Amino acid sequence: MCQAYRLQYNWDAISGMPTNLYGPNDNFHPENSHVLPALMRRFHEAKVGNAKEVVVWGSGLALREFLHVDDLADAVVFLMDKYSGLEHVNIGSGKEVSIKELAELVKEVVGFQGELVWDLSKLDGTPRKLMDSSKLAGLGWVPKISLRDGLVDTYKWYLEYVKQ
Repeated sequence: MCQAYRLQYNWDAISGMPTNLYGPNDNFHPENSHVLPALMRRFHEAKVGNAKEVVVWGSGLALREFLHVDDLADAVVFLMDKYSGLEHVNIGSGKEVSIKELAELVKEVVGFQGELVWDLSKLDGTPRKLMDSSKLAGLGWVPKISLRDGLVDTYKWYLEYVKQ
């Protein structure tokens, strides 16, 4: 739509395409959340319930890219100031993490002391989901929030607004 408005009405609209987002106000619903908030909720509930293990689907080998919502907001403002073009711009961290690494990091941030168990009867999903954010990086933007710091921020929010 931005491309069409630019071409038809000479309107300086741009389109930014974010990667997998996470952060405060994420969806932590037990049945329809995405991988990161789902893991955070599972580890939190296991910690509170003194569970001995948390089961995670698949092998943990699939790779994903995540971006904190505050970095997305920063990138959008950056693009409004620095970019005016017809093509969309991918907004991502440019860093991949395996689901196994992610689960171990979430486990640590939440403080769960039990074991991780991988349910190999479940599929991993797409092996790799990394966007090419080189256009944005070439303009000089890089994310400021590390995955660890973003998870800590998200978990603090979760404890304040979501926990039961």
